[in-house]
Amino acid sequence: MFNLDVDNRLSAWAAHRAHLDQSKTPLEDVWAFWKNAPFTPYNNKIDPFNRHGWPSPWEIIVDNKYDDFTKAIMIGFSLRLTNRFKNNIIYIRTLVDNTKNIAYNIVIVDEEWAINYSDNGPVSVEIIPDSFYLENHIEL
Repeated sequence: MFNLDVDNRLSAWAAHRAHLDQSKTPLEDVWAFWKNAPFTPYNNKIDPFNRHGWPSPWEIIVDNKYDDFTKAIMIGFSLRLTNRFKNNIIYIRTLVDNTKNIAYNIVIVDEEWAINYSDNGPVSVEIIPDSFYLENHIEL
């Protein structure tokens, strides 16, 4: 998807959302779709603490640059903009591990599943260490 022209990227994302409505493994599928997005180490166009300043998901796809936070936005909205997940509770949480000096932008679904924390895909929120501190919490 990411090597396509903008119109085809937008169409591919729409098809992906339609697929999630029918999938037997939607959380794994949304992770598989976004895990290989072209990585930008830091996107200074987006302030994670000011949701009103975020570009729309469609604008992010047009820009086609994804840091850890924009990837979390796209995972969250890929779920949110389906019939299947439109009523679920979906958050983006920025959690900081002070021992490793690492911040994680994690998509939390129904307080059960975390996506974008592990390179292995969705995991139970129970495996996230209690020592991480919450830096940001935004509901989509």
